[in-house]
Amino acid sequence: MKIVSIINYKGGVGKTTLTANIGAKLASEGKRVLLIDLDPQASLTFSFISVDNWKEKYQEEKTIKSWYESFTDRRELRNLSDFIITPEKVNKKVDGKLDIICSHLGLINIDLELAVMLGGASPRQQRNNYLKVYSLLAQGIAGIHKEYDFVIIDCPPNFNIVTKSGLVASDFYIVPAKPDYLSTLGIDQIDKHVKELVNDYNNYSIQDENVEYSKINPKMLGVVSTMVGIKNDKPIISQQQYISKMKLLDIPVFQVKLRDNKSIYSDAGEFGIPVVLKKANNKTANMVNLELNKVTLEILNKISGRDKKHE
Repeated sequence: MKIVSIINYKGGVGKTTLTANIGAKLASEGKRVLLIDLDPQASLTFSFISVDNWKEKYQEEKTIKSWYESFTDRRELRNLSDFIITPEKVNKKVDGKLDIICSHLGLINIDLELAVMLGGASPRQQRNNYLKVYSLLAQGIAGIHKEYDFVIIDCPPNFNIVTKSGLVASDFYIVPAKPDYLSTLGIDQIDKHVKELVNDYNNYSIQDENVEYSKINPKMLGVVSTMVGIKNDKPIISQQQYISKMKLLDIPVFQVKLRDNKSIYSDAGEFGIPVVLKKANNKTANMVNLELNKVTLEILNKISGRDKKHE
């Protein structure tokens, strides 16, 4: 099983769209995929489930918030599989399986509760609490590792405790970025912060022989240019400078660029079927679909190590 987090500090960069389409494409190829929505806005959740259905069936007891609360309220780590749902519409269109753990706006408060639990009366207790809190999601996913080929985590646009727990659980992470000033501003900071998290976590994990935690090493697969304006089969001039700027950073960049097309992407959430699973009915739709297929293939190649020339 491979675990991939999707993260950017800036919202509105196509993070959720990328997550939904990668997951759907992998499931269409026979893979067993679990999506975890860690973003309190719950956009990924509502890409597959209607708001009314979520309120009626899942809001109270079947979200990632509910799972975290089993630990913050009772110090009990419930089985993550109890919170997994299988959206009907999308699963009728795939050969594999696509499941999801829903999010909840109240997830914002979970971060505050977890922060309180990081304290301790002694340095040793503080270390233990740090490892226990940040490894929560990793422990939860470990309990279902035989059930899925891929777990894809949609992280919130920040670097709070919940986001860090997603990265601690991950083997890889991807940064989607719109080629503009604000969206590309913090890319190098994400890389820096993840490395600091890895260093702190691994340092704590070896200081006490009585606490058994595996070291972590989430690897950046790269930056995906999203919402790209295309003219004459090339990115528009105003975005080319930011695409070039990303290539100058000491981080990998995906070759595939995902074009902006609100009319094609906007309907996906309403019908619960990601764009990559829809039949293209015009040239533009076909190009959008082709790019999504290519970015998924590039991800698989990077994970398997077959794309080293671009790293």
